This record gives sequence, C-alpha cells and structure tokens, in this order.
Amino acid sequence: METRAARTTGWVLIETLRNYGVDTVFGIPGTHNLEFYRPLTALGVHPVTTRHEQGAGYAADGWSLQTGKPGVVITTSGPGLLNALSAAGTAYCESRPMILLSPGPARGREFADVGTLHETKDQLGAASAIVEWGRRVQSAEEAVQAVHDAFALFATGRPRPVYIEVPLDLLEEETELPAESLAARAPAAATAP
Repeated sequence: METRAARTTGWVLIETLRNYGVDTVFGIPGTHNLEFYRPLTALGVHPVTTRHEQGAGYAADGWSLQTGKPGVVITTSGPGLLNALSAAGTAYCESRPMILLSPGPARGREFADVGTLHETKDQLGAASAIVEWGRRVQSAEEAVQAVHDAFALFATGRPRPVYIEVPLDLLEEETELPAESLAARAPAAATAP
C-alpha cells in the first residue's frame, strides 16, 4: 500500500502490521511515539486511546482474547512501556499474541544516563524478562523483519507477546523500503532475536 513518497521507519512498521490485518491498536500518543501514530488514519488503523498504558495493555490483551488477533500496544518510552508490561505478563502466561511497540533511546545513546525525557536504565532488558522475545532494531529493515518474525511466532509457535523497540532517531528516519518487503508473509520459522 504505497501512500506517500517518503515514509519513516514508524510508518513502514505500522504499514507492515496493517498488511497482516492489524486494524486496531491501543495506547497513548506521546512526545516520543508520534511516528507510530502519524500513519494510522491513512492506513485505516483505528487507535484506541486509554488514560493509562496499563489499561492499553489489558485492552490489547482483551482484544486478542476476543478476536484471536494479536493485540498491539503503542507506548511511550520508559515508564509508559513499564506500565504496559503487567498486561504483557498476563498475555505471556495465557499464551496470547501481543506486540508492544515503544521508542527507545536514540542510537548510540543507550545507557547514557543524561536525564532525557522518560529515560529508563534498560527498557529492552525489562521487557525481555516478561515477553517471548524483545528486540531493539537498528534499521527500518530490521523493524519490518521484527514484525514478520512476530507473526511467524504467532502462527507457528506458542503465541506469546513480543517487544519491538525502535530508537527515537530511527523511528523518525525516512526510508525507501519497497512495498513488497512490507507484505504479509506465509508462516515460516521466526528469525532468532
């Protein structure tokens, strides 16, 4: 679905989710995650906003339980992600598919401890302790591959939540990935994180 000439990593990640049939996401728009929200209307994805990320996580888990589709949660970095992890823990225990998307520190700024907004010591480590796998992507190609791997897990393995962290600078970076790389794939074994 080619919708504009220049798209960001956040855009192509959401477009790939849409190609897998994701039509609803849960979360709270915030300063750092706007590139996840920007393409939603153009791509026909309905955002359900909540007052707290924990509520977004449980709404996504309930969505998965009722529809059989993966629940998708978009959080802000740091505390926003941490608030949603209790719902991911429930989804993990109950073997329900969920994708948590969050921005992370800009590339090269991990563990910088400089007091940036929503700075957390190791949000990838925190999420990885609760979900089936967590991945901090380093390129638009890796972000799209993480979505493909999540759906491969949901189709061929035990469906459990996954976490995809996109560095803030990468989330906003423009990419020219071809539409065919964003297309849903037939289930195959997932790439190891």
